[in-house]
Amino acid sequence: MSLFVASRSAFRVSAPLKRQIRSYATDPSPSSKGSNNTLLYGAAAAGLAGAGYYFLSGSTAANKAQEKVKNASAAVAEKIPGVEAKKAFTGGDQGFLSLKLEEVEIINHNSKRLRFRLPEDDMVSGLPVASAILTKYKPVDAEKAVLRPYTPISDEDTPGYIDLLVKKYPNGPMSTHLHDMAPGQRLDVKGPLPKYAWSPNKHEHIALVAGGTGITPMYQLLRTIFNNPEDKTKVTLVFGNVSADDILLKNELATLENHYPQRFRAFYVLDNPPKQWTGAKGFINKELLKTVLPEPKNENIKVFVCGPPGMMDSISGNKKSPRDQGELKGILKELGYTPEQVYKF
Repeated sequence: MSLFVASRSAFRVSAPLKRQIRSYATDPSPSSKGSNNTLLYGAAAAGLAGAGYYFLSGSTAANKAQEKVKNASAAVAEKIPGVEAKKAFTGGDQGFLSLKLEEVEIINHNSKRLRFRLPEDDMVSGLPVASAILTKYKPVDAEKAVLRPYTPISDEDTPGYIDLLVKKYPNGPMSTHLHDMAPGQRLDVKGPLPKYAWSPNKHEHIALVAGGTGITPMYQLLRTIFNNPEDKTKVTLVFGNVSADDILLKNELATLENHYPQRFRAFYVLDNPPKQWTGAKGFINKELLKTVLPEPKNENIKVFVCGPPGMMDSISGNKKSPRDQGELKGILKELGYTPEQVYKF
């Protein structure tokens, strides 16, 4: 059962930069012979002092989260040990599947969650992690169809449906089409599109640097790691957005931090923050990444990057193609990370 939809008390904003250090509750303090738990939790409490602005307990979102937990529990209970669920997306010569839109939820001013039914109720997506699906839509009078990849935000073993989190971009033909869709309409989808093959404890510590909807492949990794009790990977997330309202999956990320304070830390950067904001401001920069990411001298680490082209160019350089990672450039190269330590979604 996934813990990411559970209702918890608050969305935790990041502390000021001076508190954003590479330490976890289980790490020894470099300046103390004893445990640093008291200092760490004290700093966390101070950082949360102004976080009431984002208090979510008892909200509609929290109630929905509780309902999702109940549904997930029921789905797990119905599984038969030793019997593998049917996978909807098998790749190869399967081709596109026509999936019916079942439900639409407005997330914010430009983002929606869309739920598509799988061909059979007992099917699961079965997507390997990390991977995506490919959507297809042919506009009227267009010569060619529009193809766009998306990473579902629903668990890979959830029966009956997949959820897509879609931000509408100006002049974006696929995102506009998806936002215009109504329940009952259909979308052509195929998969999987393999990305980075994850296995439990593949790396001791990973960093996720995301911007906007670049959070969706990161969330796929997060769900996989923290849904597996055998996986002990530590994770640091740096998530940049324009405003607080643009922070996608903030309830789920807050739940993670509350459940796994020793292994997961999230730092938020806003270009246009509210007055109450205590986190980083502007763009994701070299100073912040140097402070919070695992150091490049640690061999068994990986830094994943996903976001708009401008952000990618600044932090890691863009990919040349879906199969070509391209040259490592930008801040991560300046900080001493190697191409082997970085993966661009």
